[in-house]
Amino acid sequence: MAYLSNHLQALEEGHWFKLICGASLQHLPAVRNLTLAYTLAGADCIDVAADPAVITAAQSALQVAKDFVELAQEKGFNPEKTSPLLMVSLNDGEDPHFRKAEFDSTQCPPECIRPCENICPAQAIVFNNNQLEDFSGVISQKCYGCGRCLPACPYEIIYTSSYVSTPGAIAPLILSSGVDAIEIHTQIGRLEGFKRLWSAILPWVDKLKLLAISCPDGDGVIEYMKSLYAAIAPLPCPLIWQTDGRPMSGDIGKGTTLTTVKFGQKVLTAKLPGYVQLAGGTNSYTVAKLKAMGLLNDFRLPVLDVGLEKSPSNSPCIPPRGEISNHQSKIAGVAYGSYARVLLSSVLEQLEVKEVNQANVPVNVRLETEPDLLWQAVSLAHSLVSQLKLQQQYP
Repeated sequence: MAYLSNHLQALEEGHWFKLICGASLQHLPAVRNLTLAYTLAGADCIDVAADPAVITAAQSALQVAKDFVELAQEKGFNPEKTSPLLMVSLNDGEDPHFRKAEFDSTQCPPECIRPCENICPAQAIVFNNNQLEDFSGVISQKCYGCGRCLPACPYEIIYTSSYVSTPGAIAPLILSSGVDAIEIHTQIGRLEGFKRLWSAILPWVDKLKLLAISCPDGDGVIEYMKSLYAAIAPLPCPLIWQTDGRPMSGDIGKGTTLTTVKFGQKVLTAKLPGYVQLAGGTNSYTVAKLKAMGLLNDFRLPVLDVGLEKSPSNSPCIPPRGEISNHQSKIAGVAYGSYARVLLSSVLEQLEVKEVNQANVPVNVRLETEPDLLWQAVSLAHSLVSQLKLQQQYP
């Protein structure tokens, strides 16, 4: 078994893995620990909220990961020696990825069995939490806006609040050290909002190594994507079309992954310039479904046989900056959000317990200081990453 190398090369070869920490997830310990675990498991990209504190937390984890790369390789996890690309998510209008749940716990009837608390995958809903001075309600930093608590509330008192990226905040984020890529969340009918956001980004686009556009399916989606491409072309960096099949539903079941796979197939058929990467409904069934439908590359074929340009050393390399292609008509990779986060929840919960000592005083416990939990987390992350990354070597 072998891993292919280079994060951008992974797009060309069809084994790109992106971790979505969550466009609304601002719980810094979770972001840091998820980034560390998935980096050591071999992720190509870490997607985080457009929040300076969140970006710093992810950067801290990427730096720590460098000290563990060799040990991780000895343990068989095979992370890249170079850090994954760090991506921030922005939105051009109202979007479910950019919202938080809220409710007034004093309105909860005493007899309520609190189904919202049980259904929350982020454990963001708590009641009488001693660690938070008997706090009850939604821990905003943990909430990433999946919305599952809304229909679960028998008294319909939970609501959401949304926010939209402001152009004035864009430049500092792009210029922030270590930010490699931007993802723009958009929807059909928001072309003017997209153009306004793109105008704010354009002066600094040359600093990007990658641009992603995330869009859900709908009537006229291909024409909308063509309009988006016309608004941004020509690009100095590779482009990913993120097909958001069923937003924030990846830990539910086979049906959710089928939706995103079919959407990905639809976009592939349109032959838009750029790479197609799945998201929204991706989970443990996704790679198997892609293989069954023949939508993943055949790694038994030499990479040079699929039309890649040769480097001066006669080895395959990605297309030159500005030359975006989709010559293989295959899915380039998969992004995992809620499923990837929930997969590590048991380890992160144990870490949180350690963060409160016997005197009930919060202490700073980091994943890298707990070797057993660290490698347990990396092992869990690797069980997902390896579905894309491991393949038989070709002759």
